Amino acid sequence: MKNNLLKRLLVLVTAVAVAGSLTACGGKDPVVESASTVEAESAVSASGSSEQKDTSTADKGNTFTYAINGDPGESTNVITSSSRWDLSTIKMVYSPLYMYNADGINWFLATEYSTDDDLTYTFKLRDDVKWSDGEPFTADDVVFTYSEMEKEENLGWAYSQLVYDEGTVEIKKIDDYTVSFTFPFKTPTALEMLSQVFIMPEHIYKNVTDYEHNDYNMNTIGTGPYQVVEYVPGSYVKFKRNEYYFKGKPEIENVVFRIIENSDTAILALQSGEVDAYQAIPSEVEKMNIAENNLSTYSYSEGRIGYLMINVKNVPDQKVRQAILFALNKDDMNKASYLSEDYYLTPYTFLPPTSRFYTENVEKYTQNQDKAKELLKEAGVTDLTLKVGYAGSDPAQTAQALLVQQELSEIGVTVELDAADSTALSAQMHSADNDYDMYFGGYIMGIDPDTFSSLFESNASYNYMYYDVKEIDDLFAKGRAENDEAKRKEIYDELQAKIQDYASFYPITSNNKILVVNKRIQGVEDAKLVPVYTFEDASLLKIVE
Repeated sequence: MKNNLLKRLLVLVTAVAVAGSLTACGGKDPVVESASTVEAESAVSASGSSEQKDTSTADKGNTFTYAINGDPGESTNVITSSSRWDLSTIKMVYSPLYMYNADGINWFLATEYSTDDDLTYTFKLRDDVKWSDGEPFTADDVVFTYSEMEKEENLGWAYSQLVYDEGTVEIKKIDDYTVSFTFPFKTPTALEMLSQVFIMPEHIYKNVTDYEHNDYNMNTIGTGPYQVVEYVPGSYVKFKRNEYYFKGKPEIENVVFRIIENSDTAILALQSGEVDAYQAIPSEVEKMNIAENNLSTYSYSEGRIGYLMINVKNVPDQKVRQAILFALNKDDMNKASYLSEDYYLTPYTFLPPTSRFYTENVEKYTQNQDKAKELLKEAGVTDLTLKVGYAGSDPAQTAQALLVQQELSEIGVTVELDAADSTALSAQMHSADNDYDMYFGGYIMGIDPDTFSSLFESNASYNYMYYDVKEIDDLFAKGRAENDEAKRKEIYDELQAKIQDYASFYPITSNNKILVVNKRIQGVEDAKLVPVYTFEDASLLKIVE
């Protein structure tokens, strides 16, 4: 039966339009992912309305159109936004002091740093940067941005990276082009904690009290390569190049994020030349005529973890949670979703397998349905029904969800699959009182294990498992305060084992992204493919007709 189901799922993944009977949903990827459906007619605009006039690609000759599967939304802003397409929009418009990726530090608004005591980090800033309205960028903007991120009431995505039980990172202006950050304790995570925070203009946002709802989020003034000039909810975001961009005027005049949340619609648009790029999974690539349609593919790792989380408030018995996990087979899920091990690694903890702190000395929950049934019996549980949320417009999650339903049925557990609107699902997951027992999602965090604390500490902003486990919190605190790498490795080994034993988190995949691009778009390697944002610097893309 399982082999037949796998074959059917492989067909489903390559023709996900059959999931149109399911309403789409998605989770947040802190990065947290989201998705929702539109009609699958390629002649209809991305908003789903054939009546609406779409001006997004009026000048296609000097326009790069990128099909994205989620709506950044009018609440997109530097402080609170943490989903993939919000952050991709922010990366087009704003700049950080520096990016901290696997290849080290890449400088943007800052040029260098120094530290004397591993507590205070002093950064020199560029003195040749202007905001896109012509105003000068200075240290005041940096101090303002980080200070706003540290205010608890603002619900900043990087709050936990700047505010600790031991104290708050102190931000100080030394002069107009020098700032310092003083940590309350020595930590090897400092440089990563300060990175990827995009600087916003104090002269625009200084009187804003609600970052999610204001007049400036989609009327942007930034230091990045582009500016938002038009946003139609559910349809597109249009950017024009920032003539003041400090790294040089972008080659391409206009960029459009075209919101096409149905994968079949996006693929048709890519093959017809209506859009220039789309992030695909292997099964989608297989059904495209790559060479015939003048397309290129770029496969790259994001250090992403795709997961299934269990809401502990709804499933409080640890034995029941362990039974659920022993019933599942992540190998089947990955084969159904990604076809070949060329496109994914199999993780067994919350860290990606490429992390130097990763260990497999944990409970892997290798499928054992007899043990699962025994654990349910020990817990005295029968006739269990679970509600599972997932992204119906995501072919990988659709396949995974159907497998979970099948495999749990084999131990007597009924699964109700629910694919809801992405915004609604994200809102529900963010509430401890949500009625989902389990949900699929994914995240891309940093390089250091401490960056994952915002997902796994008990009261963390994105802990959608809603547990309260002091041992886990204590191990995170020990890890961030330990400067000896060998001792940190021991701490994080124990932490990974503890989280797996608690059985509320089931890592499924660490998959590559595949960007499919029309060959008229050149400079992809120069723009550099990076986690979350797609391009580290989109100004380096160019069009060759």
